[in-house]
Amino acid sequence: MSTFTLEIVTPERKVYAEDVNMVIVKGTEGELGILANHVPMVTPLRISSITIKKDRSEQIIAVSGGFVEVRKDKVVILAESAELPESIDEARAQAAKKRAEQRLAGKADEYDFRRAELALQRAMNRLAVKQRG
Repeated sequence: MSTFTLEIVTPERKVYAEDVNMVIVKGTEGELGILANHVPMVTPLRISSITIKKDRSEQIIAVSGGFVEVRKDKVVILAESAELPESIDEARAQAAKKRAEQRLAGKADEYDFRRAELALQRAMNRLAVKQRG
């Protein structure tokens, strides 16, 4: 199977840079599977996991939004944050989930409510990736 270079970059660091066979991302319009020689494109990403397929193995990475840029021989994911399963602190993610749920249950203005929703999505995504990884 053909390969292409996948880079996952956050404002702080490069999280991942390897040749892979396939990457599956969740864009704002739905799930997208990218193989070598995919048509060039740019699309925003949702808070979700990214699945990387390489040599019959699978790796999952949690991302919190951003963009994916597909080029002929390279895919670059510019994420607000990206975490490998082994670097996710499960207790910290559980605490963040609990805080977000408490904020959603309380009386908050629309801005705070949206922030709490996003915090809850990030925490749940991190927990799901930790459990799968």
